Amino acid sequence: MSEIKVVTICGSMRFKKEMLKVAEELEIKKGYAVIQCVFVDDTNRYSASDFEKMGAIHLKKIEISDAIYVVNVDGYIGSSVKKEIEYAKKLGKEILSLEPLHIP
Repeated sequence: MSEIKVVTICGSMRFKKEMLKVAEELEIKKGYAVIQCVFVDDTNRYSASDFEKMGAIHLKKIEISDAIYVVNVDGYIGSSVKKEIEYAKKLGKEILSLEPLHIP
């Protein structure tokens, strides 16, 4: 097997189901090593600093990846994902997506 591409999944938490399916398909069909985000079901359990920490960790995941895969169902990209895309671009990472990206 050739070198395995490492890909971090990025997307809105509202697309949890879709992100899990994309991760499964990327690993099984493409042979990628997928880094997934942490899905938080009860946001009241965590403080703002906890979410800030999770955001910083997600950026670290992007740093160690070869690419990101944006799960943009119906073209939706929230402000956090826009920042992640900008960060990945700044680092020269490959940007893959479920649907074509339209970022102003």
